[in-house]
Amino acid sequence: MKEVRYFYVPQAASVGELPEEEAVHALRVLRLKEGDELMLMDGKGTFYKAIVTLASSKRCLYSIQETMPQQRTWNGHIHLAIAPTKMMERIEWMTEKATEIGFDELSLLDCKFSERRVVKTPRLEKIVISAVKQSRKAWTPIVNVMLSFDNFIKSHQTGRRYIAHCYEEVPRTNLFDELRNGNNQDDALVMIGPEGDFSIDEVRKAVEAGFISVNLGDSRLRTETAGLAAIMMIQLSKQ
Repeated sequence: MKEVRYFYVPQAASVGELPEEEAVHALRVLRLKEGDELMLMDGKGTFYKAIVTLASSKRCLYSIQETMPQQRTWNGHIHLAIAPTKMMERIEWMTEKATEIGFDELSLLDCKFSERRVVKTPRLEKIVISAVKQSRKAWTPIVNVMLSFDNFIKSHQTGRRYIAHCYEEVPRTNLFDELRNGNNQDDALVMIGPEGDFSIDEVRKAVEAGFISVNLGDSRLRTETAGLAAIMMIQLSKQ
């Protein structure tokens, strides 16, 4: 049985044609032809079963046969805010895996000890879309441009908010314990610092703004590992 291929088409219900990059993959790599079946995903919660109606050298048109609304597999909005590592490949890997596990939003932080202060978000968006197709997620996570630490906490004043850090002098509770004791319908935002951690002043500033001070367990984790661990903990608490 031939495997049905998935394609990312943000306006799938109305455009009737694969975007250029998706069309190239469908026509030149997969060799799809008229009458072949394909699945479309709009990244907003709906899949579409369709068939190819025109396969030319550069264009791939389709006709939708069935609209298939999807159900979320977790409760609430999962938001990870993280300071990018010096080697961007590590954050790209984390973004891909976090998308496969399932989350809703990624924000990038410019902190006092950040080693990277410029990030090309379009590349991260492409990685997200590829992971969405691979893992067949119905919703595409949002990727936000980098903000300074101060501007980020000022713009996020409500909801369940956590800051993970390693400072013993600032009281902490375990993130997973906090999540299990809360309402699994609540939105959850977790901040992860750079390799050198947040500065202690940043931690105190976040706590004063209402963020809950947490740890991710007894192990000392690298930035991208901490981000992925936090996503996994939130996911497990929201099933």
